[in-house]
Amino acid sequence: MSSPTHDPAVLAAIPVRPSRESFAPPRARLFPPIVWAGVLVVAALLAVLPLLNLVFPAGHALHISAFTIALLGKFMCYAIAALALDLVWGYTGILSLGHGLFFALGGYAHGMYLMRATAAAQGADRLPDFMNFLDWKAYPWFWSFTDHFPYAMLLVVLAPGLLALVFGFFAFRSRIKGVYFSIITQALTFAAMLLFFRNETGFGGNNGFTDFREILGFSITAPGTKAALYLLTLAILLGALVFARGLTQSKLGRVLTGIRDGETRLMFVGYDPHWFKLFIWTVSAVLCGIAGALYVPQVGIINPGEMSPANSIEMVIWVATGGRGTLIGPIIGAGVVNGLKTWFTGVFPEFWLYALGLIFVLVTLFLPRGIVGLVLMLRERLQARRAA
Repeated sequence: MSSPTHDPAVLAAIPVRPSRESFAPPRARLFPPIVWAGVLVVAALLAVLPLLNLVFPAGHALHISAFTIALLGKFMCYAIAALALDLVWGYTGILSLGHGLFFALGGYAHGMYLMRATAAAQGADRLPDFMNFLDWKAYPWFWSFTDHFPYAMLLVVLAPGLLALVFGFFAFRSRIKGVYFSIITQALTFAAMLLFFRNETGFGGNNGFTDFREILGFSITAPGTKAALYLLTLAILLGALVFARGLTQSKLGRVLTGIRDGETRLMFVGYDPHWFKLFIWTVSAVLCGIAGALYVPQVGIINPGEMSPANSIEMVIWVATGGRGTLIGPIIGAGVVNGLKTWFTGVFPEFWLYALGLIFVLVTLFLPRGIVGLVLMLRERLQARRAA
């Protein structure tokens, strides 16, 4: 007769405490081949478009207008911001209604360099027009070194990153979560917008920064410069996608989804969710800031309106429409929703907000997994029919 402690039936009935190793990621490809093929084909097509603008003259059948290039570049900036939001909402379960603030901070950091480059091209001691209007004699202290491009790019990362780090540290340490966290992020964005609207803050007031002329000594309106900015945005979007996919498929990514699906269970295993949430929150803010920095020279303006809570809510709609927790979905959602916005504002501008609300309602009711979820569902049904 076997001992009770070694009886297989008794051992099987003993509950086993989950271990840290249970969160180890499975061995998988970074992307399935079919997804890689689709991404590379779309990227190649997008990369060809600025060349068509440069090579073929206006009026040619293959010519792509400069307006279209700038519009697609703007959409790709939005796609990077949507991808950043998907990391915290789709994978970690943290709904942020304030990512427009990080987007705008990155834009303002780059805009400071562009404003100084434009002013320097007009005269060594010349200040931006809004500072001359306020009768200022010198740049404020926080504009120091912004005439150096490397420092401006460092500021693009540090401004949203440090704000997210400080805010997230106190918010996550206080265990603020759910709708309360969303409301606080929205309030933070609204407060920053009101601050930047004031002329004395030194950021151009309600007009913000505009009338850019030079970047790194090149004319910002030149077709070659616009093409370079477009291709740089495309490259960073692809890099951000690969980075986010690698992050979410790693052990860290499994922990993040564990926070989303059961934070209490994760704490029982022995993890402290506070630091993981703070890390992904800061990374997401930095990605959003980079998107804002790429947005400004292509659109030609940055003002406090980019911090509007409505803009942050639109980002949430992009992610929901494409399919949160998929990475590819938010990119598709940003393109689809902003494409519809461009068409509506040109044909029925007064109805766009109604259309946006209708999109959100329809996606919530009929497409809870977004466009990508719909495609996956159709594929599963097709496979089931083939198997039957």
